[in-house]
Amino acid sequence: MEHLWPTIDRLVRWLDTETETTPEVARLLRVLKISEEAGEVAEAIHGVSRSNPRKGASHTWQDVEKELCDVILTSMVALRTITPDAEKVFAERLDHIAERSLTP
Repeated sequence: MEHLWPTIDRLVRWLDTETETTPEVARLLRVLKISEEAGEVAEAIHGVSRSNPRKGASHTWQDVEKELCDVILTSMVALRTITPDAEKVFAERLDHIAERSLTP
């Protein structure tokens, strides 16, 4: 996982060079993209659970896994777009949640 944040940095730089919007709009769109990706997780869950009789079994649990990864990556890109200290912010938040949740 040592290449995780450097890869996120490369993705952000790529997005920055490919976007035709202002940095302010790009920041908002990247945060909004998280909702779009979460919707794809929901769609995959519906597909794997056969909740739509018209579509039947349209997805697998592997599809759900991939969509969840997309949510995580999209969130990391959005976080890095908002702050250059994304890695530190994320680590501190993870530590806070773990301490709050796992400490008796």
